[in-house]
Amino acid sequence: MAIKIKVLELEEKKARILFEGEGNTYMNALADELLKDPAVDVAQYKQPFKFSDPELIVTTKGDRAPLDAVQDAAKRLSSYAAGLLRELAGINAE
Repeated sequence: MAIKIKVLELEEKKARILFEGEGNTYMNALADELLKDPAVDVAQYKQPFKFSDPELIVTTKGDRAPLDAVQDAAKRLSSYAAGLLRELAGINAE
């Protein structure tokens, strides 16, 4: 399933991105993963109402582009999930 996003604001060191239909679980994981990147200054999401789509704000330092940081963090999350699925498949096969 693809995640629908809308880039609301994009500057050299700042991005505001709306994630359509996503909830707290994914947004918390993504923001936490972004903060593991030493070139990410701020990674925060806000969702003012339960029925509204969350907005992620990312600022970076150095030469790091905010969209590159988001993309890399999402890839790492995907990799973690794939590893978990492999481990669970191994347990079920026993």
